[in-house]
Amino acid sequence: MKAILFDMDGVLYEGERPVPGAARTLGWCREHAIPFRFLTNTTSRPREALVEKLAGMDIRAAVDEIVTPPVAASDWLRRHADRPVVAFVPERTRAEFADLPFAPPHADRAGAVVVGDLGQGWDFDTLNRAFRLLFEHPGTPLVALGLTRYWQAEDGPRLDAGPFVRALEYALGIEAVVMGKPGRSFFDAALKTLGVEPSEAVMIGDDIRSDVDAAMQAGLRAIQVRTGKFRESDLDLGIRPTAVIDSIADLPTWWERHPPDRGAPSNRPRHP
Repeated sequence: MKAILFDMDGVLYEGERPVPGAARTLGWCREHAIPFRFLTNTTSRPREALVEKLAGMDIRAAVDEIVTPPVAASDWLRRHADRPVVAFVPERTRAEFADLPFAPPHADRAGAVVVGDLGQGWDFDTLNRAFRLLFEHPGTPLVALGLTRYWQAEDGPRLDAGPFVRALEYALGIEAVVMGKPGRSFFDAALKTLGVEPSEAVMIGDDIRSDVDAAMQAGLRAIQVRTGKFRESDLDLGIRPTAVIDSIADLPTWWERHPPDRGAPSNRPRHP
């Protein structure tokens, strides 16, 4: 193993509260020169806001260390959308789309319909508008910024973008283009920035489907943490993580017991 992908919500923090030991573990990664990326389906805030949030938890991060669905979607939309797009995302998230043209609020046609985590902005009229844009112009791409089912907020679980994407797919009989987890291309995009192969990386996540199983399907190792949305019943689903640890605080101990490049010389620090 040469690199680590960290999910954020549920692994580094739960709502607005840091997971104990998260800052120490990220500091350990930097101290040991282990390259990593933060891989998140969060589309309710831009990367700059995520950097600020982590800083408030004593976790140092740079914008280019965070890989989000809007970053991947921007590249795809520039190549495939033939007109301005309609994006169902919070207003401040639009800044992530790197000068991509947006259609006016009540446009009757779009080059693509983008669905992210609109949170409490969803209501019947909003979802029905997305439906009509796709229904009345067959062939318009539905671009999903992840298929996460729900996330763990401080007051309990909340629906994420996945259920709204699935509702549109069902109503229209189409399949979305997925730009976040569990899409394999999302993992590949993150690994490309690190210059490593899937077999050389490990994913750390709290969602046994979107984080753990999806990463393993993409060829990575995957570690399940018992924080965030994790429930013990998740381990009865037939998905076998590479390891299960109580929290991200336990990652350094696990890593040192499973040193990289086993059986071959290494310049990385090893510990008994």
